[in-house]
Amino acid sequence: MRSTTLRGKIALVTGAGQNIGRSIALDLAASGATIVVNGRTNESLVFDTVKEIEQNGGSAEGVMADISDPDSVQRMMDKTEKEHGGLDILVCNAGLRRQTAFLDMSFDEWREILSVALDGAFLLTKAAVPLMIKRGQGSIVGLSGISHHIGTSSRCHVSASKAGLEGLIRSLAIELAPYKITCNCIAPGLINTVRGKSSGERPATSNNNIPVQRIGDVEEIAALVNLIVGPNGGFTTGQTIHVNGGSFLT
Repeated sequence: MRSTTLRGKIALVTGAGQNIGRSIALDLAASGATIVVNGRTNESLVFDTVKEIEQNGGSAEGVMADISDPDSVQRMMDKTEKEHGGLDILVCNAGLRRQTAFLDMSFDEWREILSVALDGAFLLTKAAVPLMIKRGQGSIVGLSGISHHIGTSSRCHVSASKAGLEGLIRSLAIELAPYKITCNCIAPGLINTVRGKSSGERPATSNNNIPVQRIGDVEEIAALVNLIVGPNGGFTTGQTIHVNGGSFLT
C-alpha cells in the first residue's frame, strides 16, 4: 500500500538519475510527493527515474539543469513554480566524486568539485527558499559524507565541499527556522552505489572499520530523508545525521 504522508508536496532532488538520489526520488514519490528529478548530463538516467516513478503510480518530471550555473538553477525553479505551484522539499544530493592527490590537484579541479556540492547547494537554496516561504513551510536536506569527518587521502576537494555544505545547512537552520523551514544534512558512510572511474575503487570493507559488518544500501539513506522531511520531522533541524554502520561515532 502506498503511503500518503507527503501527498500534495513538491520535492526537487538533484543528482536523481542514479544511486542515492534516485532512491530518494523513488521513496518520496512512494509517499505521495510529486518529484522534480534533476540531472546535469545523463538525460536517459533522469528519465528512467521518472518512468519508474510513474509506473509505480507516482508523479514526476525530469529537468536537466547544471546546478553550478545560477541562470540554470533559476530557470529550473521558475519552471517548478509555474508547473507545480511551488516547492516544499529540496534535496541537495548532486556531487562529484574524484580521487586526486593534493600535490597533483589543479585549481580548476578544486573549483569544479566545490562548484557542484557547495556552490550548487547555495544557488539551489537561494532560489528555493522564496518558494517555500510562499508555501508556509519547507525542508532542505544536504547529502554530505563521512570523508571529511575521518580524513581521506586524495579527496581534500570533496571533503572541503562537504564540510562547507554542513556549515551552510547548519547556519540556514537558524536563519530559516522562523519560516518553518528545516535544514539538515545526512552523512552516509560506505554505501552500495555505482561508482564512476574517477571515483576510484570502493574501499575494502572489514569487521574492523564497519561494526555492523556490511556496507549500507541506498534505500536506507532514502528512508531517513523521508523521515526528516515528513510530518514527524519538524523538530529536527540543524543536524548532521550519520548513517555509517558505526564506522564513525559522534
